[in-house]
Amino acid sequence: SHTPEERKHVLERYQLKDPFVLYAGKIRPHKNLSRLIEAFAVLKSELAEDERYKNLKLIIIGDELSKHQYLRLTVIRSGAQQDVRFFGFVPYPILRVFYQSATLFAFPSLHEGFGLPPLEAMANRTPVIASNTSSLPEVLEEAAVLVNPENVFDIARGMKAILSNDLLRQELVERGVEQVAKFSWKVAAEKVVE
Repeated sequence: SHTPEERKHVLERYQLKDPFVLYAGKIRPHKNLSRLIEAFAVLKSELAEDERYKNLKLIIIGDELSKHQYLRLTVIRSGAQQDVRFFGFVPYPILRVFYQSATLFAFPSLHEGFGLPPLEAMANRTPVIASNTSSLPEVLEEAAVLVNPENVFDIARGMKAILSNDLLRQELVERGVEQVAKFSWKVAAEKVVE
């Protein structure tokens, strides 16, 4: 794990000093990033008066944005240009710093085979919001805030719940760590069975 000092250096290199919501993974239509961006805009307007989060950013780590004009349009339409940032490929040691430094990890995917990024976030002690559909509830169980991925306001509600409740945050972090342990155990056991 990186020291706070090392983490700060990495974030400075990416010119990040504000708290941020993180998405990392592939950028594909089913990943539902348009709705995440819209939900983030809703969240921002609700947090406008909040000292801690009024400069909150949304960081999307995946492919280069140039391939995804529709997302750029969503950002502009939702009025969040100042606060949404896209980074292309980030090597894993740096990606870990993003995971460890994020206020929360958002993964409102419409359908997922297995959904590793949320577990990755949990392993790095970051609270997760994820979809209440497909395989995600089964993988994440009680360790994440589950939202309806088709409802922008529900995605915003889930993010706000974590931001505004330190007790919930802490609980999610602890459950997340247990969930990852449980899951790697389960996966190991299934491999043995095979």
